[in-house]
Amino acid sequence: MIFKGKERPYYTINDYYLERFGTKVYKIALNGNFTCPNRDGSLSSAGCIYCSEPGSGEFGGNKSHDLRSQFEEVKKRMASKWSQGKYIAYFQANTNTYAPIKKLKQLFEEALSLDPDIIGISIATRPDCLPEEVLDYLEDLNKRTFLIVELGLQTIHETTSKLINRGHDLLSFENAVNRLRKRNIHVVVHIINGLPHETKEMMMQTIEKINTYDIQGLKIHMLYIIKNTPLERYYSHNSFHVLTLEEYTEIVANQIENLRPDIVLHRLTGDASKEDLIEPKWSLKKFVVTNEIDKLLRSRQTYQGVYYDHRRYLGT
Repeated sequence: MIFKGKERPYYTINDYYLERFGTKVYKIALNGNFTCPNRDGSLSSAGCIYCSEPGSGEFGGNKSHDLRSQFEEVKKRMASKWSQGKYIAYFQANTNTYAPIKKLKQLFEEALSLDPDIIGISIATRPDCLPEEVLDYLEDLNKRTFLIVELGLQTIHETTSKLINRGHDLLSFENAVNRLRKRNIHVVVHIINGLPHETKEMMMQTIEKINTYDIQGLKIHMLYIIKNTPLERYYSHNSFHVLTLEEYTEIVANQIENLRPDIVLHRLTGDASKEDLIEPKWSLKKFVVTNEIDKLLRSRQTYQGVYYDHRRYLGT
């Protein structure tokens, strides 16, 4: 398979959007005021170990504002930097399929009608929150617009998954991917490097397993410890090694070199607010992190998939 990266030594989401839509595409995060079964008591009330407590900060727009107000606020900021482009409505905060089907239809249809330059919708959710009626609706939505469903996996290792209180196992994730792909829905997966007590080998094993799934995109995050989380309390009592910038750079470079070359990389790191972040402080400089990864790959003269061996995954 031919490597598709252009500006960088890996297949970026910008590369993909330019190929598909012929223009720059921006994601605008919207908050549909969803909750999560890992917080409302259905599975747990604690949430995942790294999630902030309700009310202490959320991704996406202001849930007290309607979708149009949220969208226009972000669009205005973007328009001051870039004169043209298309948009994807991004439902990011909490579990965005965890609601009655009536609410999902109302929110997602409204989002698509906010602006003629919205060319798609991205929905972040959990693998265990995709009942058949929701999948049927998403299948219909996928026929009318560009649809991405983002699934949080974080790790393939069940011991870690239990420690971080994910509330689902690997089989649940695999079933969700298969059910989405049967409907031809674009799947993006989230993983986290630096989870408590995971080794570099374990993080590479997660990438090797990712290669076997029919997914179209990947987001790689660094674990960061923020205030008002169970992880903050766990770290204070069970100190574990937090990756250095150099370690993280090397791990991500190794993961990219072994990643299937058709998988689009949407993200190579994440960042928390300076006020909430406890560790690692270096993660605040997101562009420094991505530049260090690029520099290392270029110094090695390697690129995405250079060490990927498709025969390993075909069983030959």
